Amino acid sequence: MAAPAESPAILPRLRLETRPFHDGVESNAFNQALTNGTVTAAQTAHFLARMYGFVQPYEAALHRHAAALGPEWQLEQRYRAPLILEDLARLGYPGQPPLCPTLPPLDTRAQLLGAMYVLEGSSLGGQVIARHLAAAGIEGRSFFAGRAERTGPLWKQFGQLLEAAAAAEDADAVVASAILTFQTLAAWLIQE
Repeated sequence: MAAPAESPAILPRLRLETRPFHDGVESNAFNQALTNGTVTAAQTAHFLARMYGFVQPYEAALHRHAAALGPEWQLEQRYRAPLILEDLARLGYPGQPPLCPTLPPLDTRAQLLGAMYVLEGSSLGGQVIARHLAAAGIEGRSFFAGRAERTGPLWKQFGQLLEAAAAAEDADAVVASAILTFQTLAAWLIQE
């Protein structure tokens, strides 16, 4: 009897299959201004407000499922919505940011894992954004700098946990959730 085929690693598959959707998230006005070196404090505040509108309800859903995920995920170290509010206060943003009315489904473990891939990955890109904002002299970088020196280790830990968890999940559902999360986030970020 032949041994069952091992399922391929989920992280390389996620990187490959979500690349066009990841690029779609990065094609917003804020990232273009950041790349061009023309980013302003007002653009940063607008982008952060939009991110809060997505991150806050996502983190609330994650919190609701914390027990099902387990303590090894160290979710309390992964929440970053409060950092956005701190940044918005520094940037003089008036009022409360609007919340995204429709997140991708976050009801199953596979859906949570796919969404987590997107939002955890954003902490890596945030490090680069924080450096660009510092060079431009713009305050309000806490969300992007977020975990500072813990960013790499937390991402590595996340990747290990994701690989182990995905082995027991429907990998197609994890990838589909990541794609839908990227698509939903991209659409939310470009709304006014």
